[in-house]
Amino acid sequence: MPERRYDLLALDLDGTTFDPAGRITQATIAAISRARAAGVRITVCTGRGLVECEDALGRIGQTDPVVVAGGSITACPVTRRTLHRFAMDSAIVSRAVELFIRHGHPALVLKDPLDAGFDYLVVVGEEKLDLDPVTLWWFSKMKVEVRFVPSLADDGHPEHTVRAGVCGLSGTLAGIKGDLDRELGERAVVHHFPAVVAPEHERRSGDGQTLHVLEVFDKDATKWSAVSRLARQWGIEPSRIAAIGDEVNDIAMLKGAGLGIAMGNAVPAARAAAKRQTKSNAEDGVAWAVGKILDGEW
Repeated sequence: MPERRYDLLALDLDGTTFDPAGRITQATIAAISRARAAGVRITVCTGRGLVECEDALGRIGQTDPVVVAGGSITACPVTRRTLHRFAMDSAIVSRAVELFIRHGHPALVLKDPLDAGFDYLVVVGEEKLDLDPVTLWWFSKMKVEVRFVPSLADDGHPEHTVRAGVCGLSGTLAGIKGDLDRELGERAVVHHFPAVVAPEHERRSGDGQTLHVLEVFDKDATKWSAVSRLARQWGIEPSRIAAIGDEVNDIAMLKGAGLGIAMGNAVPAARAAAKRQTKSNAEDGVAWAVGKILDGEW
């Protein structure tokens, strides 16, 4: 049996562990079980909140802590307790929400649900801006707890905020991201990437734009920050960590891990950050990569 080179495997969900239909295949489940049996610890690292990935965690039998909300929360999937969070500075939340509303988008303010008692505070502005169909579909599908308020001043617990975001057309959000980058600089982490959508929402605008999400985090909140923190607690060196991902919010993790693996369907920036590339999520890319690791080829 080949000597084990990695002690921790960090897995993104959407576009990685999930296939294009949002399912986890039996091949992937079997590969994760094989890795655990070989002594590799597994953590999931996703942009979803904990409630938004509970079904997936159950499918793979996850009991070790997971990294959710883009790296801003580390949580126990069994007790659902938050183990660590990177809360956002209230001034940065305020500025992001102001920009979102000025551009005609309600702001999606993600909370640490353990303390806040709900998942999202949706700031609709005095104009009572409507949520887009994709966000409404997502909230319903994931059964998240939502509170609607006209102003961020109505937030009774700003210290529980871990992310401020918005969903909209890619071109519009690219402009907002430019404003945020200029104003916030290194004081925040800003990500912009395609939204998870239902088949009926999978369409483009007349000028070719697609639906995207834009997310703002504390400057220290990345998937890699959270994974490396977990690894230190477990006595695992960065060189002994393997990570698999596909999107811009996976880049820090792919760069930091001893073995960063990009999916075959990964965006160019994620591929550039990785040391290896596996097959796509339509071809059981996670299972294929795990096989390479456990067989000692990687």
